[in-house]
Amino acid sequence: MQGSTKQTLKFYWQASRKYKISGVLALLSTIISAAVGVIIPIYYKNLFNILTSGRATDIIMSGLFSVLFIIIGLKFLEWLFYRIGDFLIANFQVNNMADLSNKCFTYLHKHSFSYFNNNFGGALVKKVKWFTNAFEVITDTLFFNLIPIIVDVAIILFVLSNVNIYLGLGILVWLFLFLAVNWIFVKFKFKYDIQRNEAETFTTGLLADTITNHSNVKLFNGYKKETENYAQAVEKLRRIRKFTWNLSNIFNLLQGLLMVFLEIGTLYLAIKLWQKNSLTVGDFVLIQGYLGTIFMNFWNIGRVVRNIYERLSDAEEMTVILSTPHEIKDAPKAQELNVGRGRIEFKDVCFNYHKTREIFKKFNLTIESGEKAAFVGSSGAGKTTIVKLLLRMHDLAGGKILINGQNIARVKQESLWRNISLVPQDPILFHRTLMENIRYGRPEATDEEVYTAAKAAHCHEFIINTPEGYNTYVGERGIKLSGGERQRIAIARAILRNAPILILDEATSSLDSKSEVLIQDALDKLMKGKTVIVIAHRLSTIRKMDRIMVIKRGQIIEEGTHEELASRAGGIYQKFWQLQAGGFIK
Repeated sequence: MQGSTKQTLKFYWQASRKYKISGVLALLSTIISAAVGVIIPIYYKNLFNILTSGRATDIIMSGLFSVLFIIIGLKFLEWLFYRIGDFLIANFQVNNMADLSNKCFTYLHKHSFSYFNNNFGGALVKKVKWFTNAFEVITDTLFFNLIPIIVDVAIILFVLSNVNIYLGLGILVWLFLFLAVNWIFVKFKFKYDIQRNEAETFTTGLLADTITNHSNVKLFNGYKKETENYAQAVEKLRRIRKFTWNLSNIFNLLQGLLMVFLEIGTLYLAIKLWQKNSLTVGDFVLIQGYLGTIFMNFWNIGRVVRNIYERLSDAEEMTVILSTPHEIKDAPKAQELNVGRGRIEFKDVCFNYHKTREIFKKFNLTIESGEKAAFVGSSGAGKTTIVKLLLRMHDLAGGKILINGQNIARVKQESLWRNISLVPQDPILFHRTLMENIRYGRPEATDEEVYTAAKAAHCHEFIINTPEGYNTYVGERGIKLSGGERQRIAIARAILRNAPILILDEATSSLDSKSEVLIQDALDKLMKGKTVIVIAHRLSTIRKMDRIMVIKRGQIIEEGTHEELASRAGGIYQKFWQLQAGGFIK
């Protein structure tokens, strides 16, 4: 059994221990029900022995009815404990599945920003779903198949050994052979089940990616290409799926032959024993009934064991996620961030995305409390990386970042994010109401506070004109809103949050000129009393900043006010300004 499979079972066991009472009671009910069910054929044996003992005298009829009443009583007990077990198992499963689902959610969301950037959202959803569903199938199989099989076989071997030791030994040898063949086959097939699941995960992720980018598929004439890509992925899945299913069919063929040999061999031995007067007609009924039980159970046991391994392979991908340490986590004894005056310092910061792509080397920067600092520069210069490092989306290769003298690597991440408001270039909203999306900035805010923030961000006007007003759902990722409307919602959210540090990453890039004037007024109010970092390509939005820094290849090559930089002959900022203010020049 592979390490990740053992880890999956460990996760399931840890979850189950919380509900051990219902689990143990369900186990006992299942055992009692199975035991009673397999004892019943013994009384059928007695019934047939009485029937063949002579004519229907009063004594014989009395014996027959006595046995019949016992059979009825046992049938009732079997039914009663089976149904009790149903309720107990249902309670055990739903509680565990809820806990496992919550465990997946909480652990998954603790992974780093880069982790989500490197994985398909649709594939991650599938892994969580399959992990919890696998628990349901495995516990169903355990309670309704494996435990009854073990109980049935143990009692059958005991009873038949008492009838005749050779019957018991013959069936025991057959069981060992049958289980050995099953085990070898399951181990062989398991690696192909994992390959099938990987192919299904890839296909699911590809489908989710194309659905998310459906507009690009249409507008860039990608339909044929994406159809071919998806068809290739489906074909790979079809081949591995067909192979695994054919393996199961081949094993079913072999399994059927083993059962035919058992039945012929057992009946042949029984006839020989009957010939020697060692068996009665009732014994034949008992043997045939038990053979039927064995065939029913062991025809399914191969499927049962394979099903367990298939479900474990389903769960394995999520197990890998749960077993992968979080890339960025709070340091031991991490403290709450005390922003205080909000002074930000980058000290000898070194960072690279890949070993070959160095972004910062011994980078130093100080932003004073209440200062409004802006970064400009060409794409890839490192402007957005400064923001990502400040938000601790990545850990540093060297140096440190301080806020009010506190190393952000030594404070709780939640407290860091609580004290920073971010308005990104492309805000992504929840498929929830406008009210909920704005209130996300401060969940405890009242409706009136949400309205005030919306008015300050100048999004109240378009909200009240929507069909449901603030209760209007915005669609997945906010797709029902325009880019400018999404940005205004994001600004309203930041206004509501009112954190001491504010980051604006191209916060007005999607706004028309009229909207930009309104938003600039809102931002001016929002920035008062805060330490502000602005990333901008549109230089008109940062003219009022206290300090503007030009970034190139991870270094600050120019800094000053707008007036200072715009008048600096031959400067990069001056060229940027001339391009935007005066049109393109040669």
